[in-house]
Amino acid sequence: MSVSFRQFAYRNVVRNHRIYAAFFLASVSSVMVFFIYSMLMYHPKVENEFMIDIAFRGMYFAQIILVLFMLFFLFYSMRAFLEARSKEFGVLMQLGMEKQQLNKLVTLETMLIGFASIIVGILFGFAFSKFFFMVIREILQISALPIYFSWKPFMLTILTFATLFIVVSHLSVLTIKDQELIYLLRGTDKNIQPQPYSKMGAITGFLLLGLTYYIMLNVDKSNLLFLALVVPPIMMIGTYFFFSDAVLFIIDLLRKSKKIYWRKYRLLAWSEYAKMLKANSRMFFISSIVSTLSFLAIGTLSSMSAFTHQYHQINPISMIYISKLDNPYEYQHLMSLEDELNDRNLDYQLSMLEVKPQTSSKTGKAIQVVSEEQFNQLAKALDEPTIDLKRGHAMFIPYSDEAYKTLNTLDIKTTLVENDVNIRIQGAYPVSFFSKDQLGVNAIVVESNDYARLYNLKEGYHTGSRIDKIFAFTVKDWTATQYVGHALDNIMTEASLTNSQGTTPFYYKNNGIDYEILRSTFALILFIGILASAVFFLAAGSFIYFKLYANLDRDKVQYTTLRRMGVTDREIRKLVNRQLIPQFFLPWGVAVVNSSFAFIGLQVFWEGIADLSIAKTLIMVVGIMTGLQLLYFYLIRWRYLAHLK
Repeated sequence: MSVSFRQFAYRNVVRNHRIYAAFFLASVSSVMVFFIYSMLMYHPKVENEFMIDIAFRGMYFAQIILVLFMLFFLFYSMRAFLEARSKEFGVLMQLGMEKQQLNKLVTLETMLIGFASIIVGILFGFAFSKFFFMVIREILQISALPIYFSWKPFMLTILTFATLFIVVSHLSVLTIKDQELIYLLRGTDKNIQPQPYSKMGAITGFLLLGLTYYIMLNVDKSNLLFLALVVPPIMMIGTYFFFSDAVLFIIDLLRKSKKIYWRKYRLLAWSEYAKMLKANSRMFFISSIVSTLSFLAIGTLSSMSAFTHQYHQINPISMIYISKLDNPYEYQHLMSLEDELNDRNLDYQLSMLEVKPQTSSKTGKAIQVVSEEQFNQLAKALDEPTIDLKRGHAMFIPYSDEAYKTLNTLDIKTTLVENDVNIRIQGAYPVSFFSKDQLGVNAIVVESNDYARLYNLKEGYHTGSRIDKIFAFTVKDWTATQYVGHALDNIMTEASLTNSQGTTPFYYKNNGIDYEILRSTFALILFIGILASAVFFLAAGSFIYFKLYANLDRDKVQYTTLRRMGVTDREIRKLVNRQLIPQFFLPWGVAVVNSSFAFIGLQVFWEGIADLSIAKTLIMVVGIMTGLQLLYFYLIRWRYLAHLK
């Protein structure tokens, strides 16, 4: 390949910088985000000490999604560029350029843009990595997360995106078909009539989207998992038919109404709608799906992050130590926990509940019994209401809010078989202190005198599986307990991994440690998701940008003709608005509607877990993303009008 040919390719890229601008910007942002992910993954302090496994996997998964999306995005963008430059290719072939040389030209141009994007993206990523490290440091509460230099993130980014651009450049060449020279020379001026839409396709689009929305309005926990797998494909197919046929069907109906259609500017703008919507139906579909994914990613992760703020409300006891029968480590562990709390100057209250397992004559099943006096001590420590039971009366201890709704309606008379004690169990305590893993699903609190009569315990519970005593630590500054009891927490983690909890003579749970893991994990994944969604958002707008500038020459001729006919610049601005708004906000509106119904399923998921309002999250996400979309719209409209003039 001669030097002059390389110069020609370089000058082509520079000369067409207007068309390549959005492509280059989206590529740079993708490289930058990928590089930042790589810098975080290979950071020695994060990798060795603080990175949570699920967050690391989330970042790795985000990188894979980002690369796959960029492969599709780059390929689609290159097709748009080649279409926009078809007249240029026709001129070159008329001057004697061979098909093989044209392929080399396109490949070389793609590689020039690609390597420029890689270099600029890495430079920006490294320049802003200190800022992102500061954000991660706050998320993970690390004392220091210094900037570092390693060849690994640089090499991974360069190899990944160099391979990506090489693949795209060769795939793009395959899309240049052997067309008649006169067809190429027409370029974007080809007078292509809009293809007729299918009424069956329009009806299919309406039915599938309607079915999707109806299903999501009637979703519940019993079918949530199944519908989460079935609904997305149906919604995607319905969205495709909506843009390819249903929108044209709606426009055709509106055009039959003279009051709506027969207005001078509306008539002029709408005359282009059918052709524009049909020609760009795939682009609108892709833009809508990408926007929907961005909504869902940020909304879901934001709701998870908000859940961490309600964690203490769901788990009111700061630390729980459950000692089973004949636990030889009870005194040693309790002293160790108290010493650690005292060393950190944490004020705490220790409440003890002795559990006596009995058999209910009503059901024949085991029932865990605790004393009213001991239960009230714990309630006072947690600033919750105490109870006052009469002799022979009892109350259920719920393990969740959903369990409380069921248990509070019960009124049962039964006998504690081992000690022949008759009791009447009415209602349930309004607050859930213990999970079903800690106290079981069938636990009651009885009047203290009745509790004192329980000498004999249920047979079979004098083993390592029996719950004997519950020690509840109530700490005001409960988040500071994340540094307490790590040795016990490691033992419980190992027992969980080896499935040996049953043979462990104790149980330990520190909500401060669990909260810190959840908080940092969700916050880190949210940070990762926002970066990835920013790339998707930019790409979604770029799809529209490509189509606008692909037809810019034809639009210039059209608007020049209108000016000669006496149309003012202000009126042309109105016409441009009427043509641009549907392209920007029709896919956006469909994405908002689809996301809103998807969030209904997310709300069902959180019911019973946390008092979390998805509506607030949805409004926040839609508001922020709509603001960015408006900014993007006005920026592109400004540049588009400038080029038209």
